[in-house]
Amino acid sequence: MKIKFQRLGALLQGEFELGKLTIICGKNNTGKTYATYALFGFLSFWYETFSIKISGNYVEELLSDGVTELNINEFVKNAPHILREACQSYSNFLPTVFASSAKHFSDSSFEMIIDNKDIRPALTYKRQIGSAKVQLFSIEKKENQDTITVSLLVEKDKVRISRDMIEKVVGDCIKDIVFGDIFSNPFIASAERTGAAIFRKELNLARNRLLENLSALDKKVNPFELMTKVYSDYALPVKTNVDFTRQLEDVSKKDSFIANQHPDILRDFHDIIGGEFTVTKDDELYFIPKGKRIKLSMDESSSAVRSLLDIGFYLRHVAKPGDLLMIDEPELNLHPENQRRVARLFARLVSIGTRVFITTHSDYIIKELNTLIMLNHDKPHLKKIAEKENYKPDELISADSVKVYIAELALMKPEGAKRRIRCQTLTKGDIDPEYGIEAKSFDSAIDDMNRIQEEIIWGESDD
Repeated sequence: MKIKFQRLGALLQGEFELGKLTIICGKNNTGKTYATYALFGFLSFWYETFSIKISGNYVEELLSDGVTELNINEFVKNAPHILREACQSYSNFLPTVFASSAKHFSDSSFEMIIDNKDIRPALTYKRQIGSAKVQLFSIEKKENQDTITVSLLVEKDKVRISRDMIEKVVGDCIKDIVFGDIFSNPFIASAERTGAAIFRKELNLARNRLLENLSALDKKVNPFELMTKVYSDYALPVKTNVDFTRQLEDVSKKDSFIANQHPDILRDFHDIIGGEFTVTKDDELYFIPKGKRIKLSMDESSSAVRSLLDIGFYLRHVAKPGDLLMIDEPELNLHPENQRRVARLFARLVSIGTRVFITTHSDYIIKELNTLIMLNHDKPHLKKIAEKENYKPDELISADSVKVYIAELALMKPEGAKRRIRCQTLTKGDIDPEYGIEAKSFDSAIDDMNRIQEEIIWGESDD
């Protein structure tokens, strides 16, 4: 899967490909967050807003005959057109994603490119649509069949749903069947997550107070519509973080597939933060340090604990197989040792099928990932090193699972331009199976520091 874009904030033009682990490095203000937010925005738009259009004739046949069938191959063949339509619609949605003026994105474009051979429709699918009291119709695809069968479950005069809604629901199911194996459900931890954690209670109180006052002042005001407008001042990933943090009491009532099938990953995460999170039935959030009989509120807890709050709740309560976990600067407030451990955690998530996407300034994370790549070879001395240094087999990662890009100035020819120019873009980083990731943006800074320190130590002898 390849993502192409033009005029996206600081980035004039560029493209990147999603791997099992995708990394974007670069200096400040070079466009890393723009690329991250744009990808998250598209996936959110795809899942929550965009629908595949189906002919109204299918709905008419469903309501008249009680059943209709759609050929899945028609949608597979039409997949490139469907995706282009989604990307064109999403490009108009970019100002909302970034909570910015439309004029800043008037010439922007976002394109998702897939190869038709990568489309593998779901072998089976079954869903029933209705309410808690009555199911109205079902959508089913059986194994080894190319048809989707939509069947009424009640008499047609008892269907309490509009034709437009039936079209949308069926279109969304087709979207899941055709593209479900390609697009991952995204979860993002933005760089603003630490603030959302510490002010969680205040955000809830302020929101509830505003709603109460609005309801008392004017019955004609729709408070939820106004709250949506208030939230529009924040970029979509930040809004998503705030909403997730506010809903932790409900979130904590569920268990993720990681909690059920890979509890050892959770134990390692709890070791990294030095304890566990808990939410009481009164929606009070605490951190319980390991081996201590105390409960700390978020403002009493360390900044490292707050920076990993939503990631911790995602891993324990929300994660589903095949998700895309996106983290803007995972190194926030973490000691170098924990940055290394977080890198190993990412590799373990990749090993169980979770895709990971990060932006980072951390040389420690990159170097630890290099170690995991370099150790992932069938050589006796490497196995001895891995065992000696307590590396687990599922922490090792292959070079071809990793994609690295550097946000930087580079010489290129933008589309429509007559000549090459230096502009801000994403440059693909080299990854060697033997030596790991070449991260030039870190190496130059480290080389400069080493050179200066050598001059400080040895310079006097040259006089």
